[in-house]
Amino acid sequence: MVGKVTVNMGVGQTGEELTKGMKIIELVTGSKPVATSCKVKQPAWGIREGLTIGAKVTLRGQKAITFLEKALVAKEKTLKKKNFDTAGNFGFGIKEYIDMPNTKYDPSLGIRGMDVLVTLKRPGFRLKARKVRKKKIPMKHRIDKGEAIEFVSKKFGVVIK
Repeated sequence: MVGKVTVNMGVGQTGEELTKGMKIIELVTGSKPVATSCKVKQPAWGIREGLTIGAKVTLRGQKAITFLEKALVAKEKTLKKKNFDTAGNFGFGIKEYIDMPNTKYDPSLGIRGMDVLVTLKRPGFRLKARKVRKKKIPMKHRIDKGEAIEFVSKKFGVVIK
């Protein structure tokens, strides 16, 4: 039921800080990150459209579940109801990467946090994403907020506040 887990880190600038952020994501997830670019111009922050200011990794399958279990331990297996959206997806932030189990502090990288976003799906959700003969997913087949909360609390032992 876990479709994918996206780990995102917004650094806010290019150069050495972005490189450090990419190394942290690679250290924590074990996968090579992709640089993300800015979509909106923010002159006050010195950010322009197209400037690479972040990094992300998308995990699927068993690797996603393994990472999610570690990330939930870093959050002490507690989430809030407001972390879940109406489509059953949820997300949370990790303040420091050293909160993850079996991760040691590296002074050259510093301390950074990241966002973890989880997309839940049922078998058959591919109908809406495939290129040939796309179809809509009926309402009874979609995942709502209540089902997502129940799934996460049963499968991962998460306490919902």
